[in-house]
Amino acid sequence: MEEKQTGERNNVNLGYAGASVKEGIIRSLKGINEIEAEIVSLARNTVGDALRTTGDVASEGLSVATNVMKGAVQATEEVGTGLIMGTKSVAKGIIMGVSDVGGDLVTAAGQTTRGAVQAASEIGADVAMVARRTVDGVLEATKEVGGNVEQVAENAVIGAIEAAGAIGKTATRSVTEILMGVACGAKEVLGSILPQPSRSPAGSAGAEGGAKEKKSKAE
Repeated sequence: MEEKQTGERNNVNLGYAGASVKEGIIRSLKGINEIEAEIVSLARNTVGDALRTTGDVASEGLSVATNVMKGAVQATEEVGTGLIMGTKSVAKGIIMGVSDVGGDLVTAAGQTTRGAVQAASEIGADVAMVARRTVDGVLEATKEVGGNVEQVAENAVIGAIEAAGAIGKTATRSVTEILMGVACGAKEVLGSILPQPSRSPAGSAGAEGGAKEKKSKAE
C-alpha cells in the first residue's frame, strides 16, 4: 500500500515538473516572438522613414540597408546573444519598409543581403550565418507582402555571394554552402550563378558511340 502511494506521489511530482517546464518554455517563446516583432517594427519604420526623407528609394536603398544591417549586427555582437534572431528580424523589417514606400523588393533583397554580409565582415561576425538568416528574413517578408518570392530569393542569394566574393574565397564558399538549403529553389538559383563544369563534345560523342555499339551487339 505504501509503495503504491509513493509511486503515485512520484508520478504527481514528475507531472508537475513536466507541466512547469512546458509553461516556462511557452512563456519564453512568447517573449521571443514579442521581441522579434518589435525588431521587425523598428527596422520597418526606420527604413520607411529614411527612404521617404531621401525621396530616392533606388539610389539610397543600398546605403540604408547596409547601415541598418550594420547597426543590427553590431548591436547583437555587443549584447553577445541574439545574432540569429536579430539579423532575420531586421532583414524582414527592411523589406517591409521598402514595400511600404513602393520600392522594388527584388532590388532591395540584393541590397539587404549585400549590406548584411559587408557589415558582418567589418565587425568580424559569422558571415555565413548572417547571410543565411538575412535571406530567411527577406523571404519571410516577401511572402507576407505578396512579392515575387522566386525573383527575390535569386537576387538575395546573388547579393550575398557577390558580397562574400569581395571578402575572399573562404567567405564565398561558406556562404554558398549555407545558402544551399535556405529556401525552396535555392539550389537551382545557386546552380545558375556558380560556374558549371564543362562537358567535352568528344566525351559526349564517345558516350553516344558506345551506346550505339551496345545496341548493335544486342541486336
